[in-house]
Amino acid sequence: MPPPRRPPRTARSPPPTPPPVQARIPTTMSVSRLGLQSLGSLQLGPKLGPKLGQVPRCRQAWTSSAATSAATSAATSAATAAATASTATAKTAAATAKNKASRRARNWVYGSATAAALVIAYLYTTDTRASMHQWLVPRLLRLVFADAEDAHHAGSAALKTLYQLGLHPRERDASLASAPLALGVWGMELDNPIGISAGLDKEGEIADALFALGAGVVEIGGCTPLPQPGNARPRVFRVPALEAMVNRYGLNSRGADHVAMQLRHRLRAFARSRGLSEQQVLDGGAGVPPGSLLAGRMLAVQVAKNKETDERDDVAVALDYAYCVNRLAPYADVLVVNVSSPNTPGLRHLQATEPLTRLLTAVVLEARRTQRKTPPRVMVKVSPDEDHDSQLAGIVQAVLDSGVDGIIVANTTKRRTGLVPQGLELTPSEQRALMQHGGFSGPATFDHTLHLVARYRKMLDAHPGEQKVIFASGGITSGKQALAVLHAGASVAMLYTGLVYGGAGTVTSIKQQLKACVDA
Repeated sequence: MPPPRRPPRTARSPPPTPPPVQARIPTTMSVSRLGLQSLGSLQLGPKLGPKLGQVPRCRQAWTSSAATSAATSAATSAATAAATASTATAKTAAATAKNKASRRARNWVYGSATAAALVIAYLYTTDTRASMHQWLVPRLLRLVFADAEDAHHAGSAALKTLYQLGLHPRERDASLASAPLALGVWGMELDNPIGISAGLDKEGEIADALFALGAGVVEIGGCTPLPQPGNARPRVFRVPALEAMVNRYGLNSRGADHVAMQLRHRLRAFARSRGLSEQQVLDGGAGVPPGSLLAGRMLAVQVAKNKETDERDDVAVALDYAYCVNRLAPYADVLVVNVSSPNTPGLRHLQATEPLTRLLTAVVLEARRTQRKTPPRVMVKVSPDEDHDSQLAGIVQAVLDSGVDGIIVANTTKRRTGLVPQGLELTPSEQRALMQHGGFSGPATFDHTLHLVARYRKMLDAHPGEQKVIFASGGITSGKQALAVLHAGASVAMLYTGLVYGGAGTVTSIKQQLKACVDA
């Protein structure tokens, strides 16, 4: 059965609109008491109500006042913001300027401190009196380089580089250049009587750096006519407990031509710096010795024969030495004839009187042919092991007969007796080093050196004529020992092993001690 249908909806008529209510405002009531809000919500009578589309005057006044107030407030806010921004900008600028000034001040302080530190470091490290040269550098070389020859090469290379850069150690004690240490040798005033023996600078590459350490005499070499490698490595051994060394270099050399080239380059550079020719410098035109190129200093060059040259062939031996003299004499103040190396077979046989006389005579004649105003002096370096009276007498006779100017006493020793003080125990490695084949050098040889100097001085002075000069070499490590050999008759005290263990300040230290002894 279908659901019943709903009757259709009929449209409802809207409710009747009530007639408008006319508000009656008493004429005696103040409009202000009603308030603007009430006023705005009322429909005013025809007398009080505004015309259609007009804003009441009270609202206009309020709106104008609000707008003015808002504008004033906005202007004030803008001015305040601008003032605040200006103040902030000024403060920021002031802070920035202050920070910049502070940074500049800090940078100036840091820069000045860094510069001062660098200057102090430069003055300290380049002064031979600095303790690092005695206590740090030698120990560091021994620690880093187990092989003594490697340490030697490293030290020489470092000294050469530092000299080229102007950062090398040098003697700055002006008191050591004063009169008490000066002396006359062959009519020339020598700045001081401390020298450096051959072996430290074999090729003439660091002579100027060695002079800068304060030495009065620097001996380079030994130089052989032709290059030769020397003996096989290892060939240098340390004995630290004795501050000694044993070497069997075997006169390793790059040859006389190479050394002559090194010395000639040095001479040319010096001549150019003075605006002179090479020959003018060689003739003394620069006012300095032509070898050392330094006032009050002397450069000695040691020469020797090649290992392959038969020592029994007098002519061949003389030619070897003469060749070296011809190539090297122009650049030397002193030529040293080495006939005493213990590591060249047969070389010490040349110390016998007759062969030594022939050899030294040939060297002296060749030296006198040197193309310069004053030829170099000639000395002979002898062995400490030929110490019998007859042997000393034979050497002295050869020196007198040949016209040689002096003797260097002495080279390294092959002996091993009496070198270790009582109560001192060597380590196994030191014992092995001590017993190695080769020449021993170190403080233990000093007493023998002193004894030999006194004996040679006595024998030389027993003959009339020009006094022969003695350089003492062997075991000298202090100013007191240097003074002892000078009093015994030597003119110069030479160092080698003491410099290896004592470092770059050794020469200065010994000169200070020597000066203290002289002044006492």
